[in-house]
Amino acid sequence: MANEGPAAHRPPLLWEQHCCLPLRRQADVGELARYRRPGGSFVSVNVGYVPHGAADVTGLITSWRQRIAEDHRLRPAGSVEDIEAAARAGDVAVAFDLEDSGPLEGRLDRVRRFYDLGVRTMLPSYNTRNAAGGGCLDLTDEGLTAYGRALVREMNAVGMVADGSHCGARTGLEMCEVSEQPVIYSHSCMRSLWDHPRNITDEQARECAATGGVIGITGVGIFLGPNEATVEALVRHIDHAVGLVGPEHVGVSTDYPFDHEDFNTMLAQSPELFPDSYTRWGPIDFMPPEDLLTVDDALRARGYPDDAVTAILGGNFRRVAAQVWQ
Repeated sequence: MANEGPAAHRPPLLWEQHCCLPLRRQADVGELARYRRPGGSFVSVNVGYVPHGAADVTGLITSWRQRIAEDHRLRPAGSVEDIEAAARAGDVAVAFDLEDSGPLEGRLDRVRRFYDLGVRTMLPSYNTRNAAGGGCLDLTDEGLTAYGRALVREMNAVGMVADGSHCGARTGLEMCEVSEQPVIYSHSCMRSLWDHPRNITDEQARECAATGGVIGITGVGIFLGPNEATVEALVRHIDHAVGLVGPEHVGVSTDYPFDHEDFNTMLAQSPELFPDSYTRWGPIDFMPPEDLLTVDDALRARGYPDDAVTAILGGNFRRVAAQVWQ
């Protein structure tokens, strides 16, 4: 994709803070090229969660990084400067995230190891309590453990962004208390608009913003409403978040699984593995990359000024990366 004139005339940078390739070494990384746009794109891709150990994550990243580097449309990104270079070339910059701290296997030194491999964001817990803290599906969230607090401090020291999505409300609030760097909710919607356990409260949003962080409104249908993965529903949640914390603390992040057909098959075959809040609408709808590429136009149609659109579409997450990454 060729550059299309001066940067001032290109669309703003798109920052997709969380999406999911199939967690297999031979997954088609070329799917990430669906995020390409003239203003440039950054994509953070999940490389592991609860079932995965350190060796699983290391093998996955090693395979994916090589094939990302070989794809002329993509490039690995370890710094904001890498992202800006990719944007100028019309490429998609790619880094990684962990959706749970379990792959550390209790070793804080692995935060540095995974950072060096390209992981720039990590969640302490995924849905249910683990060694670091509580999850959003726990009946009672007891907050960060001593290990979880040490984990957040180590992430601060290394330059990895702490992420409260999938964590319980108390755990997320305590992350904001402990962290000396901005905390994000990479892929969460607003519970005041839609009462789903994966969504965050207004208090969580305010405390996240107080750290300098960003709430990434996500494109999962059951988190936006009664299974409505539409740009209109996404913008409603953006409106609510902006009303609470201002446009400088809101972003976008679809949580799009490129293997969503397989996920929905598993959901249909094993509904007992999921709470009713996940299963009551049947197959879950997800917002594809092509719809995310239209969000800036939808925001302008809603009356958002250009500086707010630029911030929400990618500028805010870029600011956090520039502050936290080392």
